Amino acid sequence: MTAPPADGFGASLQLGTSITLNVFRYNPKTDKKPRYQPLAVPLNRGMTVLEALLYAKEHYDNTIAIRYSCRMACCGSCGMKINGHPKLACDTQISDLHSSEVTIEPMDNYPIVRDLVPDFEDFFVHHKQLNPWLIRNESSEQDNPSGTYLQTQEEVDKYLQFSNCIKCGLCYSACPTVATDKYFPGPQSLAQAYRYVVDSRDGGANARVKLLDTHHGIWRCHFAGSCSSVCPKGVDPAMGIQLLRKFLLTGQIDRKKAGSLLFKEVSATPS
Repeated sequence: MTAPPADGFGASLQLGTSITLNVFRYNPKTDKKPRYQPLAVPLNRGMTVLEALLYAKEHYDNTIAIRYSCRMACCGSCGMKINGHPKLACDTQISDLHSSEVTIEPMDNYPIVRDLVPDFEDFFVHHKQLNPWLIRNESSEQDNPSGTYLQTQEEVDKYLQFSNCIKCGLCYSACPTVATDKYFPGPQSLAQAYRYVVDSRDGGANARVKLLDTHHGIWRCHFAGSCSSVCPKGVDPAMGIQLLRKFLLTGQIDRKKAGSLLFKEVSATPS
């Protein structure tokens, strides 16, 4: 077996050479169909896909539309398809792709605003529908707190992993059910529903189950697991969905008391 080069780049990627970015370009207001724009970018050590795109935007074409902010995998703004896989551009190094050509496209399951920028309206409609906040049965203490609500470490551990979600939308893009059912809330919102249902401070499980226990809800997930495989924060939405199903099946949520309610149609239709 041949040892890799000391710089870790491999035979096809060497410092001082260029990579080719094949950037998806499409403005639905003016273009009849998408196209790909090839751009040569000089390779630097540690260069991320976002840095390569910003270089291309600065030196070649400033009309390339990109959404980004923190550049440190915290805000979730720069989600896109990189060589066919949903990733955060700021968290993906060119050297890890092992290719001198990088194809960059907008994420699937979202309408396109322009180029690499997706429309997140449906995503956040689904997220808000499942009440992603603490619901208290008694509001007096919540409105006029007299002390600190303490939790044990075991209580925190039940939801802590799922609170790491940064709403980047990669799981929504990777989900095959989202692609076929516009009423399906998606793995992000379902995992966040579990995050609050399992929180010992929350009393809103019966309210949320009205939106979960439907044929467009939690039962539409067929556990492909693609959502968890693309999550940059290790949230594991697929596990959250399975644990939420356990709540329903074991009677830990009163399904009769909760009743049933179909999802309201969202204002925009996913592509």
